[in-house]
Amino acid sequence: MAWQAPLHVHHTDDEAWYVLSGTMRMRIDGEDYDVPAGSGIVGPRGVPHTFGNPGEEPARYVLVMSSTTNAMLRELHGGFSGDVAALFEKYGCSLLG
Repeated sequence: MAWQAPLHVHHTDDEAWYVLSGTMRMRIDGEDYDVPAGSGIVGPRGVPHTFGNPGEEPARYVLVMSSTTNAMLRELHGGFSGDVAALFEKYGCSLLG
């Protein structure tokens, strides 16, 4: 299974996922959780986390994030070609892996 994001931590913002279909695997503070459709999970600020899809079936989810995290993702996926760790730091996050 490939993780969709590198292991990271948000120092001031929480994130939450609600799974619409399929299953998401969340790694939060070193523990793995399989989250099926109809369920949700929170990645609290200050806690290392990442996520991915452990199965063959596509997973659809709603990701609830702060405006700071949204701005970081827009910059990252908008053609960014610099130092990703520095970008994360700019938005109050740290890459861990």
